[in-house]
Amino acid sequence: MRLVTYGGAISLDGFLAAADGSIDWLHFSKDVQEVVTNYWKNVDTILMGRKTYEVSLAQNQKESDQTKEPAIRTYVFSRTIAAIETPGAELVSSDAIEFIRDLKQRQGNEICLMGGGELAQSLFAAGLIDQVGLNIHPVLLGSGIPVFRDSGHRLRLKLMECRTIDGGCILANYTVLHDGSL
Repeated sequence: MRLVTYGGAISLDGFLAAADGSIDWLHFSKDVQEVVTNYWKNVDTILMGRKTYEVSLAQNQKESDQTKEPAIRTYVFSRTIAAIETPGAELVSSDAIEFIRDLKQRQGNEICLMGGGELAQSLFAAGLIDQVGLNIHPVLLGSGIPVFRDSGHRLRLKLMECRTIDGGCILANYTVLHDGSL
């Protein structure tokens, strides 16, 4: 079964971005580049909700070649978008939980859940997220886009890796314990 991973760079107080969506507080380094490169070697599918897709689309419009088919398949979950014309991306307006349950059973590599918000919340609630990876930055934003929302029940995690990286950041990777045991 394919793994669904979730996480990203976050502030110490648990935000993926500031309240205005800015990420100017992120620290990029050689360490981060190495972690990101190693992570993406194992991923062939991205999941994202509408808001994350719109932010991604705005950032990618600055890049020059958007006509070629990307190696990573992207599924965008939305009931409000009518169509997607991004190469390699597919709109999913059906039940996200059932779609992702089926996707996990298909052949392929790891699945990355990007962004925060309702999609992550519903996938945690349904027990579909298998790993959580966090690059915790030494900054308190006070408010913003939270990495975690109420899943409706307690989730137990097992620490798989924890180390400091450049800029005073902490890299922490966890496996979600679906059976609730430690």
